[in-house]
Amino acid sequence: MEYGFLSVIPPIVAIILALRTKQVYIALLFGIWFSWLIVKGWNPLEGTLAMIEGMVNVFQSKGNTRTIMFSALVGSLLVFIQYSRGVEGFINFINKKLVKLEAKKSGYSRVMVQLLATFTGLLLFVETSISSLTVGTLYRPIFDKLKIPREKLAYIADSSSAPSSILIPFNAWGAFIMGLLLTQGIDKPFSVMMSSIKYNFYPLLAIGILFFIILSKKDFGLMKKAEKRTKETGLLMNEGSKPMISDEVTSFPPKEGIEAKAYNMIVPLLVMVLMMPINLIYTGWDAVKESTSFLNHASLAIGEGSGSSSVLYAVITAILVAIVMYFIQGILKPKEAVNLTLKGISELMPLALLMLLAFAIGDACKVLDTGNYVANITESWLSPELLPAVVFIVSSFIAFSTGTSWGTFAIMLAISVPMANMHSADLTIVVAATLGGGIFGDHCSPISDTSIISSMASASDHIDHVKTQLPYALFGGLVTVIMYLIIGFFG
Repeated sequence: MEYGFLSVIPPIVAIILALRTKQVYIALLFGIWFSWLIVKGWNPLEGTLAMIEGMVNVFQSKGNTRTIMFSALVGSLLVFIQYSRGVEGFINFINKKLVKLEAKKSGYSRVMVQLLATFTGLLLFVETSISSLTVGTLYRPIFDKLKIPREKLAYIADSSSAPSSILIPFNAWGAFIMGLLLTQGIDKPFSVMMSSIKYNFYPLLAIGILFFIILSKKDFGLMKKAEKRTKETGLLMNEGSKPMISDEVTSFPPKEGIEAKAYNMIVPLLVMVLMMPINLIYTGWDAVKESTSFLNHASLAIGEGSGSSSVLYAVITAILVAIVMYFIQGILKPKEAVNLTLKGISELMPLALLMLLAFAIGDACKVLDTGNYVANITESWLSPELLPAVVFIVSSFIAFSTGTSWGTFAIMLAISVPMANMHSADLTIVVAATLGGGIFGDHCSPISDTSIISSMASASDHIDHVKTQLPYALFGGLVTVIMYLIIGFFG
C-alpha cells in the first residue's frame, strides 16, 4: 500500500514534538504510534497494539538486541573504572608530568594542560558523557591554577567528546549507527559506517580547530574576550555568571582506602578497543572465500564481520578483564562486582531505551516507505550534487532544535539513506553528512545534553559556554557545507 504524503507525517510530528517539549523520548514514542495509526487505517486500538508489537519486534533483530545490550553494559564498564579510582590515577599521572614540564620551561604548562585535557577527552571516546564529565571535573583545578577561563575548559570538554565518539565508533555510537543502517536494509553497515568517516568533515574540523586554537593561542570571538578577562583580572568567569557545578564524574563514588592507579582505567579501555577489530576478524573470517595471505584474509574479514557482535564481545571481555584485575588487587569482591554491574546497567538504561525507540521508528518509517516518498518528491529539483549539503543542513537544524544528535540520527537516516539510493548519490557521503549534521547542531544548541554536561563539569556558566563555543562551531559548519558542495559538484 502507498501512503504518499501521510508517510512523512510521523517524522514531522516527532520533530515538532521534540522542538516543543524538548523530550526526545516522548517525541519518538508518539512518532511510532502515529506511524502505526496510519498503517492500521486510523484505528486507535489497532494502532496502539501495533506500536507495542513494533517495539517488541525490534528484538527480533539480533543486531538490534546486541546493540542495546552493549549500550547497557558500557555503563557497567564505566562504573568499574570509576570505582577502582582508575580515572583519578590517570589524572594524578598527568599532574606529575606537568610539574616536571613546568620545571624545565616556564609557560609550557598552560598549553600542555589544554592539550592533555583534549587528549583525555579523545581517549574516552567510549561514551560522551563520561568524556565531558571527566575532562571538566578533573582538569578544573589545574585550569583554575593556571588562570585558564572556565569557558575554555567547557569548550575543550564539549569539542573532544562527541567528535571522537563518532570518528572512533568502537562504542555505543557505532553500534547505534550500525543498527540504524541495518534497519534501512544495508547489508554491511560496519563497512558503510567506516567508509563514511573520511567524509565526516565537521567532527574532523571541530577537533582540528580545537588543536589550532590551543597551539596557536589565537582565540577569536567571545572566547578571546574571556581569555583577556582572565589574564587581566584573574576572573575565571564573567561577573554575574552562574556556574553549573558538578563534583562527581559519575553518580557512583570511588572506593575509599585504595591507591589510585592509572592502569586501572587504561587497561580495560585498551582491551575493549583492541578486541573490536579482533572480533570483527573472528566473526567475518568464514565469510571470506578467497584470499592471497593471512593478512589479506584478515583485512577482508573485518569488512565482513558483525559490528554488533564485535562491540558486545569487546565490552564483555573488557568487563571480565577489569573484574579479574580488581579481584587480584583486592578492590572487588564477587558481591560488589554484581552490584556494580547492575548499577552500571541502570545508569545507561535511558540510552538503551532511546535505541529501542530509534530502531522502532526506523522500522515504522520503512513500513510507510517514508524515505522513498521524500526521495521521489525531491527527485525533480534536488540533485545528487546538492544532497550531502542539504542533508547536513537539515540534520543540523533538527539537532540544534532538539538538543540531541542521537534522536537526529534516528529520524534522518530513515530519510537520507533512501534519498541517496533514489538520487544515485554516494551513500557513504550522505551518511557522513547526516551524522556530521547531528554533531554540528548539537554543538550549537543550548539545550544539548553534552553541552550542558560540559558546562556542569567545568563549573562554567552554561550560556557563556554556548556563546564562546558558537563562533568555532559555526566556522566549522560553514566550511563543512562548502566542502560538501565542492565534493558534490567536483568530486
